[in-house]
Amino acid sequence: MAENSFEVGQALPADAEDIARLIGLLLDEIMEVMGERVFSFDVAQSSSQLCQFIHVGQYVAFVARENGGRMIGVVTLSESCALYAGGPFGIIPEFYVVPEWRSHGVGALLVAAAEVHARSRGWRRREVTTPPLPQFERTLSFYEHQGFSVTGGRKLKLEVQANPVLPPLTLLHDEHPDRLMNSDR
Repeated sequence: MAENSFEVGQALPADAEDIARLIGLLLDEIMEVMGERVFSFDVAQSSSQLCQFIHVGQYVAFVARENGGRMIGVVTLSESCALYAGGPFGIIPEFYVVPEWRSHGVGALLVAAAEVHARSRGWRRREVTTPPLPQFERTLSFYEHQGFSVTGGRKLKLEVQANPVLPPLTLLHDEHPDRLMNSDR
């Protein structure tokens, strides 16, 4: 395969199924290396959801395609905000390049496309979480080579229950309008 025999561009809602397939390959690769099924992923459902995310501008994806049109890589971005980040910033939830195209500049061009998008949105930073280390040390090395730096910690998750039974919260208007209080007190 010749260097630069691919192109990178912003994805459209019509690309959702191909992107979802790549994300499925990413998650399968992570689970195979970990030896544990930690993701539940349905390509059709995710494709439909991704189409909606892109359509409403909640999510953006940049894709790499071989000159023949086959999708070979993807980076997705969404916006978050935090005081520690100085305001809005970008999160890279998924980043994947098919194995036969790794180390051929595809990932670097996807990072460059994400950088242009970040600047256009006024983001001061982008954050990405690597798959588990040390199994994915090569992934960490790639990100560091692209200018990312380790900020510490581990990514944790807590599933939100669909219909939780929570005590009602009451807004205290009199004393502290900015505080919520459990009404059981």
